[in-house]
Amino acid sequence: MSLPFIYTHSSGLKHDTGPGHPECPERLQTLLDLFDELGLETITAPEAETEWIARCHPMRYIEAVMEAMPDRGLAQIDADTIASPGTWIAALHAAGAVCQAVEDVLAGKTGRAFCAVRPPGHHAEPSRSMGFCLFNNVFIGALHAQTLGAQKIAIVDFDVHHGNGSDVMARAHENVFYISTHQWPLYPGTGGPGDQVPERVLNIPLPTGTNSAAFRAAYEEKAFPALEAFGPDLLMISAGFDAHKDDPLAQMDLVEDDFEWVTRGLCRIVPRAVSVLEGGYNLPALKSGVAAHLRGLAE
Repeated sequence: MSLPFIYTHSSGLKHDTGPGHPECPERLQTLLDLFDELGLETITAPEAETEWIARCHPMRYIEAVMEAMPDRGLAQIDADTIASPGTWIAALHAAGAVCQAVEDVLAGKTGRAFCAVRPPGHHAEPSRSMGFCLFNNVFIGALHAQTLGAQKIAIVDFDVHHGNGSDVMARAHENVFYISTHQWPLYPGTGGPGDQVPERVLNIPLPTGTNSAAFRAAYEEKAFPALEAFGPDLLMISAGFDAHKDDPLAQMDLVEDDFEWVTRGLCRIVPRAVSVLEGGYNLPALKSGVAAHLRGLAE
């Protein structure tokens, strides 16, 4: 069995969101401890080049984010997103991790990769930060893959919240198919049942209290067939673990085995895969969910 390459950077621990914030440095530390327990080596992520980020976000937005970074203390970027003096470098390493993982998978150095990064990204729209997210890491990676010769990219998002930023970007970029399962209605209020674009966006909203059987049926009946029909060169996963039954920010009823099951199913359809951490705010559930996800990514 070959485990996925793991990309991360300690700068993610210095992205301080303040006391009581759910997207806290302890999330990353929990995963670093998990990797140590499993005896897994990690690859130190580089900083993303500005031009890589600018494929998704206009320069005026990138510059505005940089200028909003505080020299000390905390800065409120939007209603949910907090920045500290360490946030900018953490954000560059988060996007850089995904781009490096994409490069290594497409070069055949590994078949699968997992990026343990923060801040997360799937809520970030082209010119708007929200939902703890500054830059859309997974979409930056998708467009980076296209510059390296991968023509068709699928992004599958099983975070409990709809990735509105990825949805918006998929509508604007050719040959990127965004598939999302998410609790609905729930923050950010997008991704409803009628909000679809063939081979661009497939939203699969799930009701409050969705259990393992209903979650798996959604993939077997809708997500897996759509992914197979699209036939991507590369799979990218927005891996959020907040659909776990113990997560405080949602009301789904999944368990860690569901994350292994869905990951295996996705990778059977598209063997080359890069996964990127999104949500997951109960630390024990995050740890067990990521461990299950890594088993699912194993070749």
